[in-house]
Amino acid sequence: MKALVPVKRVVDFNVKVRVKADQTGVDLANVKMSMNPFDEIAVEEAVRLKEAGIVSEIVAISIGPEKAQDQIRQALAMGADRGILVKTETDAESLGIAKILKAIAEEEKPDLFILGKQAIDDDRNQTGQMLAALLGWPQGTFASEVKKEGEKLLVTREIDGGLQTISLTLPAVVTTDLRLNEPRYASLPNIMKAKKKPLDVKTAEDYGVDLTPRLNMLKVSEPPKRSAGVKIASVEELVEKLKNEAGVL
Repeated sequence: MKALVPVKRVVDFNVKVRVKADQTGVDLANVKMSMNPFDEIAVEEAVRLKEAGIVSEIVAISIGPEKAQDQIRQALAMGADRGILVKTETDAESLGIAKILKAIAEEEKPDLFILGKQAIDDDRNQTGQMLAALLGWPQGTFASEVKKEGEKLLVTREIDGGLQTISLTLPAVVTTDLRLNEPRYASLPNIMKAKKKPLDVKTAEDYGVDLTPRLNMLKVSEPPKRSAGVKIASVEELVEKLKNEAGVL
């Protein structure tokens, strides 16, 4: 059973994001970049499935700049077997990424796609669902538990009403939620071994996909600063302010 795990290069979650002065985007100059945390969870889950003897090969994929090799090497150090970098300087949108992943799937013939439910930079939460639709595969989104039972994959999903367990026929697409697992730290020996693992570099053109953006970013701005609160002396004053100032009563 082969698993493909897409990983994205994003601003590290500990970094305070700054908007460019001209409001054309986020300032990435001299900013620490890391693997998307949800994708780390996906890599960890794929490695655990491999350790359980369910998955035989893990391929880490990234679609981004040359430096995205760092995130692929991190996945290799965690336990992935090889990597594929689809090099592009374009800020690829979800549909373009899903089309490239579909093309890779047609070459690799995987049994499972496991990826983070969303990236922390754009929060789109679309790629997994689009990929499943393009492939015509069943999908289990927001997974908090993944188990193999016979020829089926049991995925416990986090939904508004609690937990939902669904049975997927392979091949399938799974997107990971925070409570699925705790990603491991790569050991120094594994980091050194990852440098020797194979990593293929491709382009979007190799897969016949046009990554020209369909959306035009007009402006990026920081959220407004919260105004200071006020103290009130009585319930009557609170009701008066909610009615006449806030307009919620």
